[in-house]
Amino acid sequence: MSGARFSLRLRVLLLFAALAVGVLAALAGGLILGYTREPAPDLRSPMLAGGIAAGFVSLGLIAGLWLFFDTHLVKPVERLAGLLRAHGAADAGAQIETRDAPFLGDLTPAAGAMAQTLSETRHALNTVVARETTRLAEEKERLEALLADVPVGVLLCTAEHQIAFYNGAAVDLLGSAHAPGLDRRVFEYLTAGPISHAYERLGMTKDPEAATDLLCATVDGGLVLAARMRRLAVPQDAQAGGHPGYVLTLRDVSGDMATHHARTQLIDELFERIRRPAAALQSLIDVLTGPDEAGTDPARDPIRAAARSETRQLSDAIHDVFARHEATRADWWPLSMIRASDLGQAVAARVEAEGGALLPVSAALMLRCEGFELVALLANLARHLRPRDNLRLEIMQEGVGALIALEWVGAPVEIRALESWLDQPLDTGGAELTGRRVLQIHATEIWPETLPDGRGRLCLPLREARHVTARPAPATRRVVYDFDLLARGATGTIAETPLADLTYVVFDTETTGLAPEAGDEIVQIAAVRIVNGRRVAGEVFDMLVDPGRPIPAQAAAIHGISDAMVQGACSVPEAVRQFHRFAEGAVLVAHNAPFDMAFLTRRQDEIGARFDNPVLDTVLLSAVVFGQSQTHTLDALAHRLGITIPEEARHTALGDTVATAEAFLKLSAVLQARGLTRFGAVLAELRKHSRLLRDLNG
Repeated sequence: MSGARFSLRLRVLLLFAALAVGVLAALAGGLILGYTREPAPDLRSPMLAGGIAAGFVSLGLIAGLWLFFDTHLVKPVERLAGLLRAHGAADAGAQIETRDAPFLGDLTPAAGAMAQTLSETRHALNTVVARETTRLAEEKERLEALLADVPVGVLLCTAEHQIAFYNGAAVDLLGSAHAPGLDRRVFEYLTAGPISHAYERLGMTKDPEAATDLLCATVDGGLVLAARMRRLAVPQDAQAGGHPGYVLTLRDVSGDMATHHARTQLIDELFERIRRPAAALQSLIDVLTGPDEAGTDPARDPIRAAARSETRQLSDAIHDVFARHEATRADWWPLSMIRASDLGQAVAARVEAEGGALLPVSAALMLRCEGFELVALLANLARHLRPRDNLRLEIMQEGVGALIALEWVGAPVEIRALESWLDQPLDTGGAELTGRRVLQIHATEIWPETLPDGRGRLCLPLREARHVTARPAPATRRVVYDFDLLARGATGTIAETPLADLTYVVFDTETTGLAPEAGDEIVQIAAVRIVNGRRVAGEVFDMLVDPGRPIPAQAAAIHGISDAMVQGACSVPEAVRQFHRFAEGAVLVAHNAPFDMAFLTRRQDEIGARFDNPVLDTVLLSAVVFGQSQTHTLDALAHRLGITIPEEARHTALGDTVATAEAFLKLSAVLQARGLTRFGAVLAELRKHSRLLRDLNG
């Protein structure tokens, strides 16, 4: 049995028992050795008696020493270990008394201090966790209230189309016999085709910021919804090849569509009724412009000339209205931009799923269309054309739009057959939708043609298309909030305001040189905002500035900004004016602030505003924290505080601004730990180091 299985007291007892056995063995061995060497040993010899007495005395000393160890060392150690375990595991409230174990030296006080620190840390941690839990619960309630009041339905779904979130507006829109439920398939409430097709279409784009518009219908109630889908980012802990979920925003357009459809039908009927009289106007114009029965020139007849002019104006007006009507028929419909290659591949996949074959050929175009419905129409036409050979779908540019041509080898299509195909409902899984309705939505027509080589084709033009280009940087879609601001009360003077309650704008400038008084100018301004002790990621000011003078080569070598980069940028006064609006009401923070402020304040008269913001300088803050004898460059301060400035960001306005903001937040924490919690106290401390830099706070 190993020693680890015995208690501490038993091990110490065994240790002293072994010591006693050893001593007795040594005494017995000595007595035996002496006894055997004596010529006539006498059991009553004084030596023998002394050895026996020594053995008993040794046993007594060992027993006494064990008892001392057991009472003053072993038992206190076991008690101390139990208390430490209790403090560590169960947060026991009992204090560790040092007078109970004086022979343990500094171990007991050290353990007591550690237990006290652990208890205080745990209490502080519990307080922080409770406060943050309460705050997060309140923020959750506020966010839920905000999302509940959003006037559009919002659904968050997994890649398997299971619902993970829905708001109140979505409940009203879905209109199912049973309310939406978490982890239920969205296809229980919405038609599957448009959603599945849109999800696949977004996956083909390989663009994480892409979004697409679609039309879908509710399973119960038959409402038509205009939806917008955006795929979510793939979670970092997802397995390789994992697919992201998506967000659907929904808006009921059933009433709008019915009204729009009725209005469109009325307008189409009106135009159809006046189309023939409008054509007759041209004949009337010909009569008015020709000679009369007597051969009189109409130009000499003022009545006929006036009638001719009025009739021509009426005819031109009617033709203009016809043209505008045709050009704007589809403007209301929520059509999105779709890659021509995606559309062609989707049609080919639908045809192949039905046992056919189709070759898609497309130019590098983006088409404005309703992809799901157009795929259904083209697949339906291909189904009717299946007896014909070598089906080919070609999408090419035509003017400002595109031409979709469904070609084949075989007999041409008769107009009567095509008309009947267009009147048939399409396989969309929703409300009845015909091919003719799809053409109306896209404000287009379709017609058959026979090519010179004998092939037939159906031509369907689209009104709008553009070449595929590199996608610009996506606009920031961040939701920015800080609900703690709702609970912040009014403060007194800025000197009495806690540092954590102030709003800061940390900024930096890049310039043509170091002498504003000698004509050097700003070439870039960057700034970030700090609210409630955290940098607001979505609130950034970053602007290149045209200095109105050449940028010296030595300056461009430092910050990397050339004359070509600032060509067409804002002028210095306009940039300073915009920065003033960004920084209004905040405390300005900069590293070596007098240098940057000099470039701003010299433009105050031009912009009609004063930079009267309080100013903090991280050079002076560094001197307060680390002492004046240290180096206070931005690089030295960042190194001292463990802040990494990427090489490519150093000496850029935004890169230096972010580094300065991180340094300021860490310096602020140190100042508050030293008791400098209010702005006035910090300012008084900074003025003790004013010999380093000029005080900008008056």
